[in-house]
Amino acid sequence: MDIPMNLLAPVIAISVVAISLGWVVTTWLRIKHGYPLDGAWGQAVYPKTSDEAMERIRLLSTENAQLKAEIGAMKDRLANVERIVTDDSHRLTQEIESLRVTRN
Repeated sequence: MDIPMNLLAPVIAISVVAISLGWVVTTWLRIKHGYPLDGAWGQAVYPKTSDEAMERIRLLSTENAQLKAEIGAMKDRLANVERIVTDDSHRLTQEIESLRVTRN
């Protein structure tokens, strides 16, 4: 395919604009979704880590550990409730009666 010389300049201009627009959209999407941006020498440009960000990470990590512990306790309680609900009613009655007998 041979492009006439009078159309070569507009084709190049449109190509440069399309490539630039693609770079802008890609950069915007990276910022929107929190991906770090790299400078010309590979250094991080965005987001910058600061003391405030590190404190926030520490607080979120602490909260995450607390929530994991709470979920573990809830799993244990749920296992006991499931055992009681699915247990044979005759066996449960026998266990209750055996507790009454040992108390008296």
